[in-house]
Amino acid sequence: INNKMIKLGEYATLEVVKTMSFGAYLDAGPFGEVLLPKRYVPQGLEPGHDLKVFLYCDSEDRVIATTEIPFAQVGDIVGMTVKDLAPNGAFLDWGLMKDLFVPFREQEEKMEVGKTYIVKVLLDEATDRIYASSKIGKYLTDKNDGSLNTGDEVKLLVWQRTDLGYKMIINNQYVGLIFKNEIFQPIKTGQILRGYIKLIREDDKIDISLQKQGYRNQIPDASDSILKKLKENEGFLPVTDSSDPVLIYDTLGISKKAFKKAVGNLYKQRLILIEEMGIRLV
Repeated sequence: INNKMIKLGEYATLEVVKTMSFGAYLDAGPFGEVLLPKRYVPQGLEPGHDLKVFLYCDSEDRVIATTEIPFAQVGDIVGMTVKDLAPNGAFLDWGLMKDLFVPFREQEEKMEVGKTYIVKVLLDEATDRIYASSKIGKYLTDKNDGSLNTGDEVKLLVWQRTDLGYKMIINNQYVGLIFKNEIFQPIKTGQILRGYIKLIREDDKIDISLQKQGYRNQIPDASDSILKKLKENEGFLPVTDSSDPVLIYDTLGISKKAFKKAVGNLYKQRLILIEEMGIRLV
């Protein structure tokens, strides 16, 4: 175990030092022995065993371990919901016993209970406190620095709706745009999606697609999706060329354009029949 790599707000695989009636102590390197409370101790855990845990601070600012999985770790940008308000900030539900604090000075807009906000999880290294900020613009760039290429598969987080479509956060680092006429499914702020780099523009700004680009990439995937769904639905699907794009996406997870190409391809291979009310497996 590399003790130098152990950081607050991240996962670490730690060795069990001793077990007690109230939990187990783990060797957390620079943080010394940290407690894994009894409720998180797996059955049969013994000294010498290694265990993957998440490290954070409890309500008394002591470093503590948990086997719970938070919605995000330090460095991640995610959507989180406000659970409670305090005189000096707001508390977010991040999937752990202790909520995540957002100081007022780190709020882009005044937060309200029950609303979801896009935040970045941060660590104040001077105080070892983990906190969140909704002022995420300063941590992002809307220009490619050369590390992204057209066609790359990327992790997307739905950020802001605009007149053109939606701004998406790419790999926790970049901002890209997906045009509204290329969205074939319901999406909402905070949703995490898989997507693709559609275009790097001359000014290095980034356009995104939720579908792979190009006939060769789209057709095998779309054809496989259609055949699989047909087999799952007794050989018939009530979708046609004239079906609503949202219905096609909800049914098959592909765009209408990809659907039409794939159906033509499958028909040529004599794998399906095209009927008035839908498509049928041969």
